[in-house]
Amino acid sequence: MLTLDKIYHAAFVLKDVARKTDLIEAPKLSKDCQLYLKTENLQATGSFKVRGAYYKISQLSEEESAKGVIACSAGNHAQGVALAATRRGIKSIVCMPDGAPIMKVENTKNLGAEVCLVPGTYDDAHDKAVELQEETGMTFIHPYDDEQVIAGQGTIGLEILDQMADVDAVIVPIGGGGLISGVAFAIKQLNPNIKVYGVQASGAPSMYESIHNDKITCLDSVSTIADGIAVKEPGPHTFEYVKKYGDDIVTVTDDEISAAILALIEKQKLIAEGAGAASVAAAMFHKVPVEGKKVVCLVSG
Repeated sequence: MLTLDKIYHAAFVLKDVARKTDLIEAPKLSKDCQLYLKTENLQATGSFKVRGAYYKISQLSEEESAKGVIACSAGNHAQGVALAATRRGIKSIVCMPDGAPIMKVENTKNLGAEVCLVPGTYDDAHDKAVELQEETGMTFIHPYDDEQVIAGQGTIGLEILDQMADVDAVIVPIGGGGLISGVAFAIKQLNPNIKVYGVQASGAPSMYESIHNDKITCLDSVSTIADGIAVKEPGPHTFEYVKKYGDDIVTVTDDEISAAILALIEKQKLIAEGAGAASVAAAMFHKVPVEGKKVVCLVSG
């Protein structure tokens, strides 16, 4: 069960692994609110994913560690698992769709993982990872629907409150929902008055549809430039946490995401992928009610 104590424990475990990323003011991105960026794109592996992956792997038994770990990912979770496993002397295999960005594939290899490229989509890579897990007995490190992974991501919520105790709202990108689950849980436990908004790409609105349908909804297909949040179906854990602790979910178009990527480059000199820029797009295009508020956009990768 996810608890605040578990998130604090994760923060302790991660203190020498994950950076406490900067929270920087971004006045040029919005005239309607005091906008700040939580720069997880400057994390050790380029995204927040190392937090959850490392905490999960750190909690494995000696027997589990000896067998190794396996994961599936389009890139960010892959790098987090690779770094975490290598740092702890554990063998890792990561199944990635063969269309994954070459840079992320190479980075995953350089961080010490064995990469298995799978023809097709993320879902095909997931199926292959499950098949290999059954054959090898390795521990599967889920990218989002695991309470220890969620606890690791929740450390970002603790950091935001430590860096800005009087924040009014936090905007978080959603793919499978692990990030917002952890962040929203941590923030709401400590200050339930703070709003936590989720944002998805309009071409991959699986959590948006699930929350509005009040049941987990699997999309037939997804299509978005934000490959990091292109997830067809949320998990049972993340669905429940978002339903309980999230205040609302909105969607942004690929054009709006592209505009946010460009604005981050031109006005903040920051590089963010589509998934990471989605939160900024939600603020820039007035998708959430943040006028006059102190707002943090979580730039996830």
